[in-house]
Amino acid sequence: MAPPKQDHYLMSAYGGDDEAEEHLVLSANTDSTQHSYLNSPVVDDDSVSVHQAQPRRPAHQLSLRRAAERNEARAAGLHAEPLYDYEYEDHNQNDYASNAYGYDEGPNNYASNAYGYDDNYRDQGSFTSLSKPYGRREYADDTDEQYRIMEKLDDSHRDREYVSQPSRGPSMYQRMRLMDEGDDEGDTPLRRASLLLRRQLSKRRSGAPDGAMRRSLLGNGGSSESYGEGNIPLQELSGGGDRHLDPVPSDTGGPEPELAAQAAAPAFGADGGGSFRTVHIGNRESNAQYKYKHNKVSTAKYNFLTFLPKFLFEQFSKYANVFFLFTGCIQQISGVSPTSRWTTIVPLAVVLAATAAKELAEDIKRHKSDSEMNKSTARVLVGSAFEQRAWRDVVVGDIVRVENREAIPADLVLLSSSEPEGMCYIETSNLDGETNLKVKQGLPETAALLTPADLATLHGHLKTELPNDSLYTFEGTLVSEGGKIGYREMALDPTQVLLRGAILRNTDWIYAVAVFTGHETKLMRNASAAPIKRTSVEKTTNRQIIFLFAILLLLAVLSALGSQILTSRNRDQLSYLMLPEGEGAKTFVKNILTFIILYNNLIPISLIVTMEVVKFQQAQLINADMDMYDETSDTAALARTSSLVEELGQVEYIFSDKTGTLTCNIMEFRQCSIDGAMYSDVVEASKRARVVDGAIVGQYDFTQLREHMRGSERAAQLCEFFQLLATCHTVIPEQRGSELQDIEYQAASPDEGALVKGATLVDYVFHTRRPRSITVSVMGVDKEFEVLNINEFNSTRKRMSAVLRCPDGTIKLYCKGADTVIIERLDETRGASVQVTLRHLEEYATEGLRTLCLAMRDISEDEYRTWSAMHAKASTTLTNRQQELDRVAELIERDMVLLGATAIEDKLQDGVPQTIYTLAQAGIKIWVLTGDRQETAINIGYSCKLIQEDFSLIICNESTHWETKEFLQKKLDAIREGRGSNIDLESLALIIDGRSLDFALEKDVEVLFLELATLCRAVICCRVSPLQKALVVKLVKRRRKAILLAIGDGANDVSMIQAAHVGVGISGQEGLQAARSADFAIAQFRYLRKLLLVHGAWSYHRLSKMILFSFYKNITLYITQFWFAIFNVFSGQTVYESWSITFYTVFFTVMPPFAIGVFDQFLNARSLDRYPEMYKMGQKGVFFNVRSFWGWAVNAFYHSLILFFLGTALLFDDAESDGMVGGQWVYGVIIYTAVLTTVLLKAALITNMWTKWTVLAIPGSLVLWFAFLPIYSIVAPKFRTSTEYEGILGHIYANPRFWLISALLPVLCMVRDYGYKFLKRMYFTKPYHIVQEIQKFNIPDYRPRMERFKKAVHKARLLQRLRRTRGYAFSQTEGGQEKVIRAYDTTMQKPSGY
Repeated sequence: MAPPKQDHYLMSAYGGDDEAEEHLVLSANTDSTQHSYLNSPVVDDDSVSVHQAQPRRPAHQLSLRRAAERNEARAAGLHAEPLYDYEYEDHNQNDYASNAYGYDEGPNNYASNAYGYDDNYRDQGSFTSLSKPYGRREYADDTDEQYRIMEKLDDSHRDREYVSQPSRGPSMYQRMRLMDEGDDEGDTPLRRASLLLRRQLSKRRSGAPDGAMRRSLLGNGGSSESYGEGNIPLQELSGGGDRHLDPVPSDTGGPEPELAAQAAAPAFGADGGGSFRTVHIGNRESNAQYKYKHNKVSTAKYNFLTFLPKFLFEQFSKYANVFFLFTGCIQQISGVSPTSRWTTIVPLAVVLAATAAKELAEDIKRHKSDSEMNKSTARVLVGSAFEQRAWRDVVVGDIVRVENREAIPADLVLLSSSEPEGMCYIETSNLDGETNLKVKQGLPETAALLTPADLATLHGHLKTELPNDSLYTFEGTLVSEGGKIGYREMALDPTQVLLRGAILRNTDWIYAVAVFTGHETKLMRNASAAPIKRTSVEKTTNRQIIFLFAILLLLAVLSALGSQILTSRNRDQLSYLMLPEGEGAKTFVKNILTFIILYNNLIPISLIVTMEVVKFQQAQLINADMDMYDETSDTAALARTSSLVEELGQVEYIFSDKTGTLTCNIMEFRQCSIDGAMYSDVVEASKRARVVDGAIVGQYDFTQLREHMRGSERAAQLCEFFQLLATCHTVIPEQRGSELQDIEYQAASPDEGALVKGATLVDYVFHTRRPRSITVSVMGVDKEFEVLNINEFNSTRKRMSAVLRCPDGTIKLYCKGADTVIIERLDETRGASVQVTLRHLEEYATEGLRTLCLAMRDISEDEYRTWSAMHAKASTTLTNRQQELDRVAELIERDMVLLGATAIEDKLQDGVPQTIYTLAQAGIKIWVLTGDRQETAINIGYSCKLIQEDFSLIICNESTHWETKEFLQKKLDAIREGRGSNIDLESLALIIDGRSLDFALEKDVEVLFLELATLCRAVICCRVSPLQKALVVKLVKRRRKAILLAIGDGANDVSMIQAAHVGVGISGQEGLQAARSADFAIAQFRYLRKLLLVHGAWSYHRLSKMILFSFYKNITLYITQFWFAIFNVFSGQTVYESWSITFYTVFFTVMPPFAIGVFDQFLNARSLDRYPEMYKMGQKGVFFNVRSFWGWAVNAFYHSLILFFLGTALLFDDAESDGMVGGQWVYGVIIYTAVLTTVLLKAALITNMWTKWTVLAIPGSLVLWFAFLPIYSIVAPKFRTSTEYEGILGHIYANPRFWLISALLPVLCMVRDYGYKFLKRMYFTKPYHIVQEIQKFNIPDYRPRMERFKKAVHKARLLQRLRRTRGYAFSQTEGGQEKVIRAYDTTMQKPSGY
């Protein structure tokens, strides 16, 4: 039950831990003397974030911790003291009237303070946005319910009651450490509450069980004095956070025994409670005792030991195989089988052998791929030198060297690197989907280990958390036991951890220690074992086989019962049979088994092998399709398994990764707007710039841009614009050649890298960075700029700025960010080009480009001196530091002059928008699951047309379980309310972040989430882990009867791919892990269109028809056995010769199913692509369902009736001219021929496309029978294989009744079938019948007119809704970049590491 809504607490001056996403929230009352911890182990909510204002809880619900802290604060009489007072020019005139606690309310609606945002910015009757200059549409008509409901759903542009802000300031662990260090006065209630919460959070972060973690944290019952819980090195405020244990040398020159023992003591408890692991650095012998996992990984389905049991389990989960095994076994019982004992067991063995060969061939490919990865080489320290070893030979504790652009072989703890202060850059797109580079940094103590000789002196061990699947957390300590570092213990956190699957970028080399290997790495812990997947067609077939078996059993029981009754009634006339007396029950059971064998081929034994062969051939057609061949990468489509081809034709949901799947991971600087003029890299002839009525219309190209810079009225503005691009950033240049242009930029944001590269197009080349300055080559002349301050980007500010001292001594502020925040901070008196720039931004947005606004301001020396002092004071505060820095930055980022705007293309893969649009027309819903930032994901959603401009976005960024549940319920209620109006529910999109998704996937919320998500046209899940991707897929799979397809290109997508019914891997830039684990691999996302709409539709239709025909042909033949049993007193006598029965399935009717299953096309590829709505037939199961199955079965019963009884009537008097009679076997051959002709005619009737193979299969099978019969009737008796056909040839071919029955009865059977087909096509027309007519007669398509009409309606809706959506181009990790650039000096020689 959610807590009741009451008054709201405002945010306090404390923040949360951004990295760990564990929020320890201090919530301030309006009385600033009171504050409390809302989130404690006693509170029901899993976590409470400062992102949202929280409802006040009743007093009886307050936790012990909260009450203890409140009492302590009151007793101490504490009051929140201001950090400093702002004395900064005339703030009131600029709406910045700020004091120690925040800003005053002004005309620009800044009504916000340090703790949150007030609720006073809502106007009467309309809304005014804090983040946008446009505001909202005012609806005068209160009865316009349609728009009112859409407003409720549209979270992307509504003014939130509480503006979301990231947590800032010291993390909860840092605050606890500060509190512990500053509290030496004994045990207080607050300290006890702190320890209690720390224990809870530590347990949650490491994934260890409660008891084990508590024992490991508290040591011996929490009584350890040396390692109490207050000293746990979880996360440090600054520096390495080490506890210096350098001992005072004793007389002998060695360390003091007590200190040495302290250094060697366990970091997380002395009792070895099993909640941590010890890793001895560089000591394989010591680590061998722990038997850690090897570094060899396998994504294969089988291995040598598991192949036979897993294969047999999979095969005998198919009921047909179980039935045939049972039949084959009872055929071995003497006196039971009316046929040969080998007619079932041998074909079954052949079927299983063929299937096993196919499975082995497919799995061997997986083993080869795994072997290639496991054989990759790594450099491992042995002694004091590095040796090349395969990845599979890397073990826990090894020190490895990884060089630039190499993959990380295991989970490593970084020691040192070629970069200053042990920093390095890694690309984690293979793990979390983010393309921006991330900075990792080794401990200061280990950063000095730059040579193998230095590393050889490192002695000690690591204490780390147990292997777990959390990609973003890590806890441990490094304990040094002498050597160059000495005796000390240092805390480790995620900053030092490099995960397997990441790639080292822009760093020459690193040294690191392996802590997790193989299947214990975090990447592999997020993966799951290759599942056994079975298609819905197989499952439906399996269920119908059960019913068929029930019918077969019923027929067998009825036949045995009839035999028992007729035998007992006519026993006096059957004395020649010598029937035993008193064995009625035994005979009855024996007869049941006999009739089971007689009727066993009601279930076709060839069906399984036919399906496998047909699927294999369909997979080969996919592999050979040149339309899905990518010339750039020389990669063809690959069906890694043929078992799932028909599932491709029934997909209803697609779960797609973003990075590398929809996008190319490439950012390109495309266009810019400067002083009201547009410039583009490529300009179409119709869009070239021209002057109309004194105004510039159109675009200039970059060649003209360079000309304008050398001499035009806007030259100064152009130079300032590109000077900003070349200087306002945190990029590190890396010289890769002798030429100035041979520079590689290390950028934490791919957008920033694209902007800096864009500046080089006009000869503004940034090439040198020093800790306090940067050097830019401006048209061949080097200019040095002093970097005074950097105000970093974060998701609240949506901008970053740099304060620079230019070569001429002036101080300038350069700022770039989202248009909504830049325009608010412009000098209104100097904004002549603002409206023009806004129009250009709207044009860029319609093209799906990512935009930034650029602005600058000149700063006087006095102003800078005052502001710099305030900035220095804010940067050294220990509480709420980031928020204070943001407030100080706000003071200087004002009264700026707009320079222009940039447009960056986050390059989509070719054909992505068209593919997504076409798949949506086919009735497929697409969900994007990405680890990327929310703004980036939404922007890509617009670019790839997953989200249309007229969509309403439902954005869920909640922080607690109850908030998430309430939000989803509210939106769901709004949708239900809107169903009664004319609201377009097809224009909804759900956006949800990883934190909210955690709560949405809980048992009591998942149904709400799923119902809301499935009502939306599109869903985007941002900042999700690989495990969350799999959980989302499994949720939909579990609660919706739909076929799911997952597509991705990285290792972070493997679990999602394996969880879906069908997994598709992209052979992209992120490696081949996804392609290796997937069921199908393609080179680009656009090939999914043909894979599903064409090959999927074909495979589903072909396989459906093939299965139905296989059952039909067998039922038609074997039900005649039942009719014959009525005439032979249910004696169990067969009407057909036993090997003819076997050859019926194996030879004479095996080719038509192959021809239908491989070559038939109900529509050609062009029609299926042109009319994607045809794909919906597969989703609805039109071609294969229970109704169609039993329709075919009943039709087979009907045909068997006609064939047997009419045939018997025509052969009733079978005396020939010479007085001889043909006998049973002639009678059987004639009925057999009629049955065979009928089923072949049926195959011809259902065939849509005739090829040479179809001609060979259908008429050819009949020719084969007529050729086989005379040969077999002569040869078989001579070899005593079969004597039944001896001498019958003349009684068949010379008998006119044979030819009459063979021609007449099949035609009579087909009259009903042909009439039904005519009736259905003419009077009960299906959509595909119409498309078949269009295809056959090449009828023109008038749909382009409808498309133009739709576009006009779409444009009108855009104007009506006044939507303006633009994505801004920032995606780097928040914070920490200034520290990085202050450490770099690119003029210094980097160490080689040797």
